[in-house]
Amino acid sequence: MPNPRRSQFPADFRWGLSTSAFQVEGAANVDGRAASIWDTFCAEPGRIRGGATATQACEHYDRSDEDLSLIKTIGANAYRFSVSWPRILPNGRGTVNVAGLDFYDRLIDGLIERGIDPWLTLYHWDLPQALQDKGGWPNRDTAFAFEEFADAVSRRVGDRVRNWITHNEPWCSTIKGYFEGEFAPGLKDLGAAIQSTHHVLLSHGLAIPVLRQNVPQALCGIALSLHPIFAASESEADHAAMVRHDGIRNRWFLDPLYGSGYPEDILAELGASAPTIQSGDIDIISTPTDFLGVNYYFREFVADDAKELPVRTRVTETAAADRTGFNWEVYPEGLTDLLQRLERDYRPGPIVVTENGATYPDELDPEGAIKDSDRVSFIRRHIDALHLAMKGGVDVKGYFVWSLLDNFEWAEGYSKRFGLVHVDFQTQKRTMKDSAKWYSEFLRN
Repeated sequence: MPNPRRSQFPADFRWGLSTSAFQVEGAANVDGRAASIWDTFCAEPGRIRGGATATQACEHYDRSDEDLSLIKTIGANAYRFSVSWPRILPNGRGTVNVAGLDFYDRLIDGLIERGIDPWLTLYHWDLPQALQDKGGWPNRDTAFAFEEFADAVSRRVGDRVRNWITHNEPWCSTIKGYFEGEFAPGLKDLGAAIQSTHHVLLSHGLAIPVLRQNVPQALCGIALSLHPIFAASESEADHAAMVRHDGIRNRWFLDPLYGSGYPEDILAELGASAPTIQSGDIDIISTPTDFLGVNYYFREFVADDAKELPVRTRVTETAAADRTGFNWEVYPEGLTDLLQRLERDYRPGPIVVTENGATYPDELDPEGAIKDSDRVSFIRRHIDALHLAMKGGVDVKGYFVWSLLDNFEWAEGYSKRFGLVHVDFQTQKRTMKDSAKWYSEFLRN
């Protein structure tokens, strides 16, 4: 596959780097920040590999100036970050913590001073524990609390931020958090998880008019984790499983966002676990957006399995040898296929690849360098796949690598490294990996 060139892309294409508040900020107990569900989850024995917490993380809260200069050095023209909800509204709603907003003021000003476009994600999974204590996302009131959060943030920084992402990966914050139990709050209740998906989507639709009122030039979207789905075999049963799995993994979110309501086949599969939907909810959820954020990492193969909830499917392993440190198959063609499918089936308007990246061991060599050639290959091949989709007519406006920094990788603690910049979590020293240098060279040529 040939090396991609920046000149193949439009001049206004956004080339970015991504992080999330809980994974990088640290400063968990300063300047009025309250606990999130992830703070609580980390404190529960056995939840996080090695017993790690994000109390310190990358100390981005205190080192943001250094980190923004790294973005400038790499040459990215956009930075996607998230806002810590419990840092802004410690009780989830009500009194605004001004000191928390002050941090994002400084962060955004620092980006603009360096000529970097801020892309703000409101929710990257760190629900205030105060709201979880009142039921969390299964509680409909949380959707209206999110609307209040969107209002508080956009009133303060909306004069400098044009691009707004309401939610990052609702699948993870709901299904993995309330059903699979692998993410905060660590529950295993299918009905609660499915109801949570509805309330997260409802909160997305509620927030957009608020953002547009406070920020007349706002461009609003949502970032979904989406996967091409394949049958594990040529059997009729596995093919049917493929359709069902696509229904819960992809269509469950895309269909209501783009005006079709929840897919009927999946509602039937869910039965008593289907969500309670009030009159007008689907209209709110399908409020038009300005772009769709796509987080792409790998494809999934599924088999029919009557014992597996929620839709009788089981994800199977492939024989592919090319895998990341998460044991995820490297399959750049899936990004092309996925983008083409979105354009064909949903016509979402502009698309932005809001996350794409890989974790590898990333050890420093004797000279102190990190020669992560696998990650360089991963990014290069996915940029090529992205360009192929664009040549086929898909309107893609940007590409954000996950992630700027090695960080707290959720249930894996600090055992997985996604960053283009290596972080020594003992000293907090930052070291640009070869992937950062490759991305920088690509962006400058």
